[in-house]
Amino acid sequence: MTPRPHRAHLPEEQTESTAPLPPPELTEAECRRCGTYIAGLDGRYACGVCGWVNDHSEGHRRLPRADEDPDRPPKGRRRPKQLPGPPPEPDPEPEPEPDPEAVPGS
Repeated sequence: MTPRPHRAHLPEEQTESTAPLPPPELTEAECRRCGTYIAGLDGRYACGVCGWVNDHSEGHRRLPRADEDPDRPPKGRRRPKQLPGPPPEPDPEPEPEPDPEAVPGS
């Protein structure tokens, strides 16, 4: 049995609008809030020190559409359901009690 190709890989559907985008360019700047030297992709930045983020529209290129994402699952496939809330934390292990007969200096 021959596997069916995914729709994104069919050659007749490759047009200028769905052509692969060039790789992102690494850009550098100073944070506008605290002055920290930061790096970003295509002029989009987020400062890890103070939390400042520039608007996505300030980037050097347009952002890719969802159908241009090479990791996007094929149509008809749904994302797995997420459990509500954070995962439960394991119970802390009780500390061993010191043995009164093994106390040094007795």
